[in-house]
Amino acid sequence: MPSRTPASLAAADPTPIEPTAARAAHDVRVTFSRLRRRLRDVAELDGLTPSQTAVLSRLLGDGDATASALASAEQVRPQSMAATLAVLEERGLVERRPDPTDGRRQLVSLTSSGHSRIDVSRAAREEWLSRALTDDFTEAERRTVVEAMVLLDRLSRR
Repeated sequence: MPSRTPASLAAADPTPIEPTAARAAHDVRVTFSRLRRRLRDVAELDGLTPSQTAVLSRLLGDGDATASALASAEQVRPQSMAATLAVLEERGLVERRPDPTDGRRQLVSLTSSGHSRIDVSRAAREEWLSRALTDDFTEAERRTVVEAMVLLDRLSRR
């Protein structure tokens, strides 16, 4: 079955791109990159690397997983995932236990400390965003942001 990545779909589409769409695409990419960096700085998870943070977030969102499933989902080598999980386990943020359906495999799950760490980080990011929107934006601008988020959400689901 052929790949259906955004890049392969774009390459196969002969429709010309509108200049306003190209400008919007550039602006969205640049702005979201800047905002992602800023949010990462606001709520750094006590020195965790982006890879370690991504694993915690994936476990929170998707639930327990094997190390190989996490490696595949994060698009890293199994050896790299093993090193990432070792650090997270050493810090008490994840734990391994036998898979109840296949005792040869181990499932990785968040510990209560891992859940708390993510909750604190998310709360800090939400607080920063709320404060910035309150301090730097008018009510009308905040409504515009909310309206734009509907469109950006639609874009993210394409």
